[in-house]
Amino acid sequence: MMSSVVEESMIRDIGLAEEGNRKIDWVAAHMPLLNQVREQFQKDQPFAGKKVAICLHLEAKTAYLALTIQAGGAEVAVAASNPLSTQDDVVAGLVSRGVKAFAWHGATDEEYHQHLNQLLDFHPDAIIDDGGDLVSTIHSQRPDQLKEILGGCEETTTGILRLRAMDKEGTLKFPMMAVNDAYCKYLFDNRYGTGQSVWDGIMRTTNLVVAGKTAVVAGYGWCGKGVAMRAKGLGANVVVTEVDPIKALEAVMDGFRVMPMNEAAKEGDFFVTVTGNRDCITKSDFEVMKDGAVMANAGHFDVEISKPDLKDASTGVRTVRKNVEEFQLHDGRKVYLLAEGRLVNLASGDGHPVEVMDMTFALQALGLRDIVSGHYSPGLHTLPKEIDLQVARMRLEAWGIQTDELSERQLKYLASWQPE
Repeated sequence: MMSSVVEESMIRDIGLAEEGNRKIDWVAAHMPLLNQVREQFQKDQPFAGKKVAICLHLEAKTAYLALTIQAGGAEVAVAASNPLSTQDDVVAGLVSRGVKAFAWHGATDEEYHQHLNQLLDFHPDAIIDDGGDLVSTIHSQRPDQLKEILGGCEETTTGILRLRAMDKEGTLKFPMMAVNDAYCKYLFDNRYGTGQSVWDGIMRTTNLVVAGKTAVVAGYGWCGKGVAMRAKGLGANVVVTEVDPIKALEAVMDGFRVMPMNEAAKEGDFFVTVTGNRDCITKSDFEVMKDGAVMANAGHFDVEISKPDLKDASTGVRTVRKNVEEFQLHDGRKVYLLAEGRLVNLASGDGHPVEVMDMTFALQALGLRDIVSGHYSPGLHTLPKEIDLQVARMRLEAWGIQTDELSERQLKYLASWQPE
């Protein structure tokens, strides 16, 4: 059986499995929520007889999610949602544990889409997606498989935007759970996870100090809030750019300066885009940037910093450190792009902290169990509040923290409109 999984997979080198398994074992020791879910899945077997396809950033934490789904009785296959975040040793470790895989670090666009199609050749009954590429591929290229899918879960803000557009058009043909919209996802993963891991990736890659410099954060959603908050904690002067007046006002009242990107471009030492939209930094911004400015993206796709504009504004480009490209502009200034404009926290680091992803992946696993129950109609669905609360309680219990509970009298008071 194991040799069959190895032969059917497309990975860099199965010989890397030992190191990958050490990474997986490390995160497993620090993910008490997912361990609890895994134990329950082993007893209940909610995915028995089902095939689950997972398209996520393939590193140790997502690997342990795949193994948790596998423990619930599923046959599991994985592909990468980002070729630069793929860790070949972790993928090999998964294959050594019976998970089929179609991914390797640095895959070309052609190879990336080939891997997605190989994942769909697996004919899954359910999916977990990151960014919506798997859902998009099924709907646009493999419509015959639509009827095979019981449903799935989506991980990211960008993916939810795409699914919401499909849902509005009536083109989403199977149920998808908007896990990213759960409180225990965006309040903690998006804010604290993104906030820490983005600066981990930037500092690991550049080895530059943050304190005393100006950090420009494009976008003040939950991810942007986290990036700005952590930049402030590292001693940076923080500028926020926004298009939403309410979010801009919130940034001001959180103590940050707010201005248009073309003004912020003149001041920034570090730039982090985290909007989910394209062309946040473009030609006119490159023209006024400081010599030595460093740009990174924390949105799902590599379109937030306009790479075509950057190329046009440059006379040459060279790699000066791993994941650091130096662009020489026409007037002699040099600006730097990290990780090819892809997700800096995963392409240049290990992604979010383990304990944060423990919560997110507990939501994913429990959400997938719910979606395959067959109780959902095609379209985009909100994760049930009960699952959100369950994960919050599990996290508090793992930390040994207790909370108060409402008395019967308090519950009655809250439920009544009449005075006592």
